[in-house]
Amino acid sequence: MDPLVPCEELETTTVTLNEIIYHRRVRVLDHAGIHGVASTCRTFGISRQSYYRWANRAARYGLSALMPKKRRSSRQPNATPVHVVEIILAEAVARPTLGARRLLEHLAEREVELSASGVQRILLRHSLGHRRERIAALAQITASERGLVTDEALSGPFGFCHFAARPGDLVALDTFYVGKLKGVGSVFQLTAIDTTTRWTVAKLIVGEKSAEGAAVFVEEVMGILDDIGIELTGVLSDNGPEFAGKAFGTHMAKLGITHHRIPARSPNHNAVCERVQGTILQEFYRPAFHRQRFDSLGELDRQLQGFLHRYNTKRRNHGDYMAGRTPLQVLEARLRSED
Repeated sequence: MDPLVPCEELETTTVTLNEIIYHRRVRVLDHAGIHGVASTCRTFGISRQSYYRWANRAARYGLSALMPKKRRSSRQPNATPVHVVEIILAEAVARPTLGARRLLEHLAEREVELSASGVQRILLRHSLGHRRERIAALAQITASERGLVTDEALSGPFGFCHFAARPGDLVALDTFYVGKLKGVGSVFQLTAIDTTTRWTVAKLIVGEKSAEGAAVFVEEVMGILDDIGIELTGVLSDNGPEFAGKAFGTHMAKLGITHHRIPARSPNHNAVCERVQGTILQEFYRPAFHRQRFDSLGELDRQLQGFLHRYNTKRRNHGDYMAGRTPLQVLEARLRSED
């Protein structure tokens, strides 16, 4: 087309599927009038029963009767409203590592009341029933909006539970490698969890782990637990250099804290801390890194502390020990029983 020569814009037309079917049926009848029924059925790949049904309908009501009838989609009286389905799908993609039961508390905040099985059925219907599908959906949305393409991690720790008589008697410690942030460096997470209440504290550090840094972290944990009424008297750790170092042991003795160390090559003896780190990985880090890129440690730590606040005060733990309670509920029950 010559851009210098003005011309009228042709109006585009849209052909529907029903119109395509209608024109094909008309062509079948026209072809049969010329070449016969047997030849037409072989050419168009239809049965004689279909041909005679269309021919009788056209002879009786005219060619317009060959247009397929519009069928109204069935409506179930108890079907979940569309806006509720949209909320469920949005929450599932925003928090892809949460299962249907875990999503219920987030849906309740948006005034959506459904059973876990009902939520799971909706997720399965939209191909979001599995964690990998929800993570892939979030990654695709992020890639289309921000151009960030990430790989999905699949591993996660697990183990058995510990018991302590009172809050603060045994706080499990561990170090978790978060990853390498561009422009920041290698990031590690120091984790502390009270085995009685499951109250969790975490701190992000950049660079190499050290016994001095771990000792300072425990002192900070001691102050945080003291603010909520927990006296820290004992810690449990693995045999990593940050916990086995002389500086760490000396500082624990100075603080009056008993230091317990698990057997070598036995991470399941520190299962409570391993498990909470797996939860943080699944429910915070993986969605966060699929959602955006972090250029500063401060922004990542701010979001981590927000997640931990929810974990300690609102997130229900459905394990055998916690039985659907939050760390805050367990703490308050313990404090009441000691009064």
